[in-house]
Amino acid sequence: MIVATSNEVAGYRIVRHLGLVRGITVRSRSVIGNFVGGIQSIFGGKLGAYVHLAETARQEAFDHMCEHARQGGANAVICMRYDANEIMDGITEVLAYGTAVWVEPV
Repeated sequence: MIVATSNEVAGYRIVRHLGLVRGITVRSRSVIGNFVGGIQSIFGGKLGAYVHLAETARQEAFDHMCEHARQGGANAVICMRYDANEIMDGITEVLAYGTAVWVEPV
């Protein structure tokens, strides 16, 4: 699956637009993750526990979006974006979305 944040894919032409695709995941921090993150925040700098959680959530949403595109007959996604919202304290929704297309080499 080709995924681009731009409106086109270099070296390819868009043959068909197949519509909006999305992938969503909802994640919460564990008690242990909060504890480790809290300790790390005392010393400042990069909060590895939270970075790992954020990266995992983004990858999961991305994978779901690619699967949604495949199911719709796409071989690429253009205009891909992420969005994240805190649903409630400690629970975050991560959304990956874009436009599913079929592309062919130029």
